[in-house]
Amino acid sequence: MLSATATAGVVFGSNWITLLTTPTRLLYFCHSAAAAAVSDFPLTINITRRPRHRLRKNSCSFSSTSSPFPSILTEPDDGNQKKSVNDARYSSLRVLEWDKLCDLVSSFATTSLGREACKEQLWSLNHTYHHSLILLKETNAAVQMHNHGACRLDFSSINLLLVKSGLRNARRGGLPINANEAMAVAAILESAYFLQLNLKAAIKEDADWYNRFTPLSQLIMEMVINISLVRVIKQVIDEDGSVKDSASSALKRARDQVQLLEKKLSQLMDSLIRNEMKETSFLEVSNIDGRWCINSGTGQLTSFNGLLLSSDSGTGRIIEPLSAVPLNDELQQARASVAKAEADVLLMLTEKMKKDLDDIEKVSDSVIQLDVINARATYSLFFRGAPPSLYLSEELDGSFSTETYLSENETLMASFPKEREWLLYMPKAYHPLMLQQHRQNVQKAKKEGSNAPDVSALEQAHPVPVDFFISHKTRVLTITGPNTGGKTICLKTVGLAAMMAKSGLHVLSSESVEIPWFDSVFADIGDEQSLSQSLSTFSGHLKQISDIRSQSTSQSLVLLDEVGAGTNPLEGAALGMSLLESFADSGALLTIATTHHGELKSLKYSNDAFENACMEFDEVNLKPTYKILWGVPGRSNAINISEKLGLPSVVVSNARELHGAASAEINEVIIDMERFKQDSQELLHEARHHLMLSKNLHEKLKLARRKIKEHGTEQRYRKMRQISEAASMARSILHKKVRQLRAHATQTFQPTADQKQLSTSDSRFTAEAKNGRPTESMSTSVVEINKQPSAAMTELPEVGDMVQVSSLGRKATVLRVDRSKEEILVQAGNMKLKLKLAEIGVK
Repeated sequence: MLSATATAGVVFGSNWITLLTTPTRLLYFCHSAAAAAVSDFPLTINITRRPRHRLRKNSCSFSSTSSPFPSILTEPDDGNQKKSVNDARYSSLRVLEWDKLCDLVSSFATTSLGREACKEQLWSLNHTYHHSLILLKETNAAVQMHNHGACRLDFSSINLLLVKSGLRNARRGGLPINANEAMAVAAILESAYFLQLNLKAAIKEDADWYNRFTPLSQLIMEMVINISLVRVIKQVIDEDGSVKDSASSALKRARDQVQLLEKKLSQLMDSLIRNEMKETSFLEVSNIDGRWCINSGTGQLTSFNGLLLSSDSGTGRIIEPLSAVPLNDELQQARASVAKAEADVLLMLTEKMKKDLDDIEKVSDSVIQLDVINARATYSLFFRGAPPSLYLSEELDGSFSTETYLSENETLMASFPKEREWLLYMPKAYHPLMLQQHRQNVQKAKKEGSNAPDVSALEQAHPVPVDFFISHKTRVLTITGPNTGGKTICLKTVGLAAMMAKSGLHVLSSESVEIPWFDSVFADIGDEQSLSQSLSTFSGHLKQISDIRSQSTSQSLVLLDEVGAGTNPLEGAALGMSLLESFADSGALLTIATTHHGELKSLKYSNDAFENACMEFDEVNLKPTYKILWGVPGRSNAINISEKLGLPSVVVSNARELHGAASAEINEVIIDMERFKQDSQELLHEARHHLMLSKNLHEKLKLARRKIKEHGTEQRYRKMRQISEAASMARSILHKKVRQLRAHATQTFQPTADQKQLSTSDSRFTAEAKNGRPTESMSTSVVEINKQPSAAMTELPEVGDMVQVSSLGRKATVLRVDRSKEEILVQAGNMKLKLKLAEIGVK
């Protein structure tokens, strides 16, 4: 037996082989030891385990290295070891299959470390109410980024394990990072850089995107990225992870020397083999530890001298020709020079990286955080989840009131029915694992090429959603119904929805969900026998319920399946009633229990904290519909089903008699209640439908009204512009006409000698009139004007006509006509004159 540890050594045959603690050397040993020992004796390797968080921090390179022993090198998930068997919270999550949902959500992460961090975050039970709100804000922001399209959080091209190992090597000093680690660092910096650029472009397009993407926009913008380091890395490292020839002149010379020596050795080997082909039928070139050799068949002699490196009956003899020894030695030295030159280049990169190690590590942590958030958002989008409205309930003065705590810029609240306060409002909610299974079945059928009708039938066989409308005064909900009717699925749906909302996931519901924040979700579901503690099914349930009762608080959710089952029906019913009453008085915020005991249905009528519901059953087809009827206690269908299944009528009648007339009357009352409830639900759905139509019509009318107002305003402004333009044009035309008339009047009027004298007389007359001394010349001028000959008109002109003013010797326009006095008012240029008919001539 071979035993090895990572800190001491290994006994292999009679020789000690010292093991280094580095992952590379350890893996090399495992590979070599397995190859040597597989046919001789078994191999056992014992590796000292370190704590899980230290393994993640210091040994991430293990998972990226291939190993023939994956089961040895893979760190086992010791999460279950940290969970106490008696801890009701973890056992509750187990029966709810929360672990499967965590695996499903984490599968949407694009990096390995992101998947691990996503599982760790979902499994954390220490989320406070405000932390849950932050998680929901992050998910909503990531959904907004998906819808935007330009800022996609896809990090599938980044190897975070190599980034982490490169950072550790750079911090440790001594040895440089390798080329693959350098390229991984360049990839993460480049990805973060382009993410910042896309975000800045989106914000530049619309500044409101910054608030919509908050808090992710802050996280992305806070990343410090040295893009010049990316350029330096890409200048010296090729995409395949090898150092480029152009990285340094020494590397270029060393690689050229290697190629030259390999070419010489190839020619030498070809020459030796050609010379030996006459005598030997089997010769080939081999490479042993980097040295060129010739492999010949066993017993075959060669004409060239050489060093016998190995001889085996199966593989033949491996000979290194003496003429190749100097070349092989030079080749080894040249390869050593290549390795040294590459190490120098990588050491240079390591030194440049040391200045930005803290920033790179923060970028790496931010990328992991963004990957976790993106996984939650992608899951929510893939299954079309609705963002929940998470609120905190507190007990005040014996009644429950709800306060919604929202941080700044909080946008989680949605519109909910305001006519009633709900403790839990979750319409058409799906069980997430059932919905996933349905999609997988459909995809599998399409992939296998099933017939179209089969695929169509499978698509139509969609999981049935359930409605949960629990009043705020309700503390305990009792659900009754037949076996396989969907009661347990309802419990799990509520429990998973509560955990999803608390963990920052959208709830798979057709509408927005209003759900309280629960500090813990407890569940007692299924057959919980404990063979290790010699407990029966009934005892196992009681122990689990006892743990739940002791650990639940006034902010807990408790789910009990078939409470009081597994024992005498009377005792079980009494115990179940007592348990539910204790939870209602001083137990959890909300308790949901399923039962077959009819006595538990009567609690509602004696305690307002209780509410009844039942799973609907189709008596025509004898199948459950998987729908919940609220406010109605379930009734027994066993006798009716037996009758429809063909049980003899004598047996059925006897069963009804034994069951009792009172029970029959109760069932009749329940039947009437179910019918009334169904009618009410139909009317309620119809009312909601008409209300939705009314809201849509109201919105359309508001939109039409706004458009009409906008159109009227636009038309008014347009008319005002047209009138203003027309007025401006009219003024321009009038001014132009006036200028033309003035110019025409100036050209037409040529004053004569008499007119000049008249003008002189007018001037003198005006001056003398001002002095108040009329002269003889003034009267003489007036007389001369009156005596000027003119061709008098025989009829009065019309307004607007042009007449000849004899005294002025020019034409004038008639402004007014006074027929009683036979006078007219004319305008000649800037002068207005009142003239008699005799004073104007014919036009």
